[in-house]
Amino acid sequence: MLELIEVSKRFKKNQAVKNVSMFIERGEIIGLLGPNGAGKSTTISILSSLIEPTNGDVRLFNNSILKSPGPIRKVLGIVPQEIALYTDLTASENLKFFGKLYKLSGQVLKERVTEVLNIVGLTDKQNEVVKTFSGGMKRRLNIGVGLMNDPELLVMDEPTVGIDPQSRKYILETVKRLNKEKGVTILYTSHYMEEVEFLCDRIYIMDQGNLIASGTTEEIKHIMSAEKTVLIRTSEINDAFLERLNEDPTIQHVTVEEEMITALVPRELNLFPVISHAAEETQTELMAVTIQSPTLEDVFLHLTGRALRD
Repeated sequence: MLELIEVSKRFKKNQAVKNVSMFIERGEIIGLLGPNGAGKSTTISILSSLIEPTNGDVRLFNNSILKSPGPIRKVLGIVPQEIALYTDLTASENLKFFGKLYKLSGQVLKERVTEVLNIVGLTDKQNEVVKTFSGGMKRRLNIGVGLMNDPELLVMDEPTVGIDPQSRKYILETVKRLNKEKGVTILYTSHYMEEVEFLCDRIYIMDQGNLIASGTTEEIKHIMSAEKTVLIRTSEINDAFLERLNEDPTIQHVTVEEEMITALVPRELNLFPVISHAAEETQTELMAVTIQSPTLEDVFLHLTGRALRD
């Protein structure tokens, strides 16, 4: 459906995107991952025809969009990371306004507003002013705006940032329904690995402007088939204990998140003696040690050396 061919983009001295090639098939949900500054937003802007690449081409159904962006704009919907709504208008008024930008009018516009309100679960809130909405409701309406032109391709840039678990679950289920029931092709960026694993058929990982990995979740995890992840839970996070683990040459990465210590080690290594000795030396109480296969986030750390949420 859409293909980027050796796309690069330079802003003065900054090379934001470097010879990136990727494709999106009709009906897929594609994940685009990378830390801040990886080049994701620039790539999205290029494939959306908002900016032109310095080099390379973008082709929709094998036709270049660089000199003729009209076709991509007709089939594309955008859900930006930042909320793009008029907060003094009602939900319905916002959708009508953006629908008119797509040249919808009359009965067609009215029916589309009704349909979109139903999709995002805001029918009963349609006449309420947006500034009274919760964060989750604003996010859902933000998605609704991106659906007003009934897009074939929907770009969703971190659509669940800063919302409660119930709203997040609703949005993820909505994305699945749009893809399965409506046939919408989706490019999805997120800082939450579990969202990507739940939604995406294939994944691209970018870092420092480069495309560094691509494939299905399992294919990308296979990059680390020689490693395993060790999860360590202690009574409290002890800096001296972490220092001992970081000093061990057999441990590749040590990270801490939500009171859980994660260590990445070669599959054949028995790390328990190292852990128990470090705990004894630093008077750290071990609560649990668990071994699991590498996760998608482990692969990301392995490839980029940075946590995705940095």
